[in-house]
Amino acid sequence: MEEKDFFHEKDEPKPAVLHCPFCRQSASYDIRWRRRTKKNSLPPHASDEDRLRFARARSYLVRIDDVATCKNPRCRKRFEITSLQSVAFL
Repeated sequence: MEEKDFFHEKDEPKPAVLHCPFCRQSASYDIRWRRRTKKNSLPPHASDEDRLRFARARSYLVRIDDVATCKNPRCRKRFEITSLQSVAFL
C-alpha cells in the first residue's frame, strides 16, 4: 500500500507575511498547502505491515508553493519562500 491510501487530501490557502529580498518590502501572501488528514480506518486489503504504518501515521500539512511573486508593482520579482517550514504536523 502507498502512503496516499492512508490519507484524505485537500488543498487550502493560508496567509503568511513574507519579505521580498530584492525590494525589502513585506506583504501578505496566500500560500497553498495540501492538508493530509488520516482516514478513520484502513482499506480491507491491508497487510500487517500496513497496519503498523497506519497506526504510526499522523495528519500533516505540506507546502505546495516554493516561490512567490513580489506584490510591489515596481519589483514583481519571484523569490523563494525560505521562512516557512515545508511540512507541519497537526
